[in-house]
Amino acid sequence: MSNGLYITATESGSGKSAIALGVMEMLFRKLDCVGFFRPIINPDAQTPQDPDILLMAAQFNLTLPYEKMYGITQAEAERLMALGKKGEIIERIIERYTDAQQYCNFILCEGTDFVSSTASIEVDINASIIKNLSCPVLLVANAFQKPLEDVSRLISLARESLVEKGCKIVGTVINRVTASTEDDIIHRIKAAGLVRNQLIYAIPDEAVLAKPTLSEVAKTLNADILCGHKQMYRHARSFTVAAMQLRNLLLRITHGTLIITPGDRADIIVACLATLSSASMEKISGIILTGGLVPEKPIWELIHGFSGMVPVLSVGTDTFETTVQVEKIQSDISPTDDRKITRALALFEQHIDIEKLAEKVITTKSTLVTPKMFEFKVIQRARSHRKKIVLPEGSEERILRAAETLLRRGIVDITLLGNERKIHQKISKMGLRMGEIEIIEPLNSPNLDLYTSTYYELRKHKGITREHARDLVCDVNFFGTMMVHHDHVDGMVSGSVHSTAATIKPAFEIIKAKEKSTPVSSLFFMCLWDRVIAYGDCAINPDPDARELAEIAITSAETATMFGIPPRIAMLSYSTGSSGKGKDVDKVREATALVREKRPDLLVEGPIQYDAAIEPNVAKTKLPDSQVAGKATVFIFPDLNTGNNTYKAVQRSSGAVAIGPVLQGLNKPVNDLSRGCLVEDIVNTVAITAVQAQGTVMSVENKTPFPKNK
Repeated sequence: MSNGLYITATESGSGKSAIALGVMEMLFRKLDCVGFFRPIINPDAQTPQDPDILLMAAQFNLTLPYEKMYGITQAEAERLMALGKKGEIIERIIERYTDAQQYCNFILCEGTDFVSSTASIEVDINASIIKNLSCPVLLVANAFQKPLEDVSRLISLARESLVEKGCKIVGTVINRVTASTEDDIIHRIKAAGLVRNQLIYAIPDEAVLAKPTLSEVAKTLNADILCGHKQMYRHARSFTVAAMQLRNLLLRITHGTLIITPGDRADIIVACLATLSSASMEKISGIILTGGLVPEKPIWELIHGFSGMVPVLSVGTDTFETTVQVEKIQSDISPTDDRKITRALALFEQHIDIEKLAEKVITTKSTLVTPKMFEFKVIQRARSHRKKIVLPEGSEERILRAAETLLRRGIVDITLLGNERKIHQKISKMGLRMGEIEIIEPLNSPNLDLYTSTYYELRKHKGITREHARDLVCDVNFFGTMMVHHDHVDGMVSGSVHSTAATIKPAFEIIKAKEKSTPVSSLFFMCLWDRVIAYGDCAINPDPDARELAEIAITSAETATMFGIPPRIAMLSYSTGSSGKGKDVDKVREATALVREKRPDLLVEGPIQYDAAIEPNVAKTKLPDSQVAGKATVFIFPDLNTGNNTYKAVQRSSGAVAIGPVLQGLNKPVNDLSRGCLVEDIVNTVAITAVQAQGTVMSVENKTPFPKNK
């Protein structure tokens, strides 16, 4: 079952808010505890809160607080974009969306409001958000006053952008279609091949849904309401500037016309009021008096005589400026506008097969797991049970920047090793804000004697002296590892300026492997564009034998499970099944048998070639009956040469994000960084280390519901 749906449009003015209203009504008939979310909102002085969020909250009695129903404001998104921090925009949206998921069984997301310079940019922004939220999509196309060719082109462009990013489209709604042409436009869109295997519907244009109420007009213009307070729900279906003789003005009055005229035009005011009593004239929706001019007393008294029939507004701007502002008013469906709400729901029910759409929406689940989504879930898990991590390279700038991020986001607590004075000076010089952070100088630590004695006892059988033990323990990597060993911290991350050997040698000597028979190994999380898979061992063991390879596979499966990846193990070789022979393939075959013998609960296939392990079409030919082939998630390489080269080849040629190496098989977590690592890599590795220290399976399914929607 799906747990979300994203509604996006081809451009502004598509009426996606009305479609979202209908979809929300449909969902409430089928599901319990439905939420609403907007990734980017655009509040301003006139509208400080998003009108669509307010509409959904009021119409469906949503209990989720307002601040949990949106990701980020447009102004903040533009600021981050200007700073080159597009990734942070997506991170904030994922964080808010995932937070909302804790309280709802299903979330309807409504896309952005098309405030960018071009529709194509906005479509692409929505596609990126959809991909990272892993929601199926309902596309809304705008057909208002457009030739079919333009509608088709917009649908095609939007569809290409969505499909390119791996988004799953469940249906297309062509909105604001010219009345009586719905069937024809559906037939022609289908014939063009734009909606294969998707639902498609057309909804006719309903003029009143796009027209502002007098209340919206007054709010936008900051107008004074002279009279007609109880009639502000009326819709301004059109407007006309009354600066002509009466015989010409009367010809231009239609049902719902809003009259704009200078406040001193008594003749116009009297004539407009007279139409309200005429049986042969259409009724106006209201009058706007411009220039800040107030009618004379006799006219004023006449206006009040009609106060129960029509609103009269007064603005300080002149007629031209007022007209320009009125023309730009974008109407929303207000929570109090029962007429619009009723009409929007009626149109949706009349032109949409609700049962069929509901079934498609609820049963379509996107399986995308993007790098950003995976990284966020790791960070969220680390934050849920905060651990303390030691960073031995305390004076390195990248480490300090990562420490600031980790502390300010509340992911972990940090201990830095190094010269306290120099580190504080560097923090100040870099303009970082960390508050009170623990900094330890090994030579001055009260635990130095304890750590020296511990290391001496562990290594005296190797001929080490107490003096040599003290010298080694003063090294930051040995000292940090000893902190982990004594539970003074929960894990260690190093390697940004030290070699892999310098980082992991102390761990092998002090923390040691969980079991003597299980080799310490490594795992890389390979974040592809649409999923996260695991590679092991690509960093530690040069040429494991069959028993060691089997243990690496089992340990890798356990690590993958800890991070929310269901393990399907592919034991890689240069041949698949029984086709190959030779020492190398026999080793993999034997290792596979050992995994099955020791852990019959695990899904494992081997020997198997990489293409058969990852590509379903190849798997159908080579191993059609395998439960792993074509859908493997844990890839075990036969030796370090193969594994290390493969992970780097995939990383560089496909643009995959490689997170690791994550060391596995140790009693307590210690992880190594690449010396070319970025700040983001350090943050991710520290978060992974914290999750390892927790020792529990990563999950985001723990929901804490608000009171159910009424």
